[in-house]
Amino acid sequence: MREILLIIGMVVLAIALRSARSSHLRKLGAILMLVASFFGFYFLTDSIIAGILGALLWFFLPWVDLLGRVRVMRLPLNNRLKDRDLPNPSFFPNATEAAAAMEDAGFEHVSDCGWEWAGMKQHFRLFWNPEERAVSSVCLCEQGNVAFAFISVTSHDQHGRIWRTTNFPFSPALRCPPHVKWNHVPCERSCFHQILKDHQDYLAKMAVPITELLIPDPSELENGVDREMRDQMNHNIQSGIIELTHDGHFQYSKRGMLFLWWQFIKDMVRLC
Repeated sequence: MREILLIIGMVVLAIALRSARSSHLRKLGAILMLVASFFGFYFLTDSIIAGILGALLWFFLPWVDLLGRVRVMRLPLNNRLKDRDLPNPSFFPNATEAAAAMEDAGFEHVSDCGWEWAGMKQHFRLFWNPEERAVSSVCLCEQGNVAFAFISVTSHDQHGRIWRTTNFPFSPALRCPPHVKWNHVPCERSCFHQILKDHQDYLAKMAVPITELLIPDPSELENGVDREMRDQMNHNIQSGIIELTHDGHFQYSKRGMLFLWWQFIKDMVRLC
């Protein structure tokens, strides 16, 4: 009975730590959950090896989704953005504030558009600022009963490189081409003014002067998103992450499944 209470106590404490705002406490909660799993299997079998295997099972849980859902997914190769109405703001409590902050920072609203990927709906609110030479967006994502929003600030330079700062809460599901540079900030950083400053600091750190940045064309923002997605798909086809199905769709290859699994593991370790 003492062992059972010990494990229950560790699980409860781990769940509490996982709910904390601090990323360090959330990581500590994940480690404590692994420790609880180790002792659970150890107490059942009286074997240290079984305890270690029990803790490692957490890292193989993503394969349930990968083999059950992702393996059979067929995604459209040509999936262009379309004009869409703004979703219900009550599902995205931070999106309205983010859009207002963008306008407060001098960004002008250009369009609302979106697309669907394997049951996930993505809605983009696109803004631009010629003085900052940047495009900002707030993206609203819906999949089943899960909904979240994230912010991105993007700049293009004269050398064809794309510089992006985002609080997207997960690792990318596709590899980024070499010319696309991601600056991933913590997902709890939802203040647009802070993300814009992070983007400016990132450009300064990478020695990209504002004079080398291109002034965005507001009439081409949606086409630019489409082109970037197509370039990313071509890069992943060449890398063997995805493969064509000869019916206008693509699917993840075996190499792509391993890539997705590694992305899941990074998210489990990073925890934003």
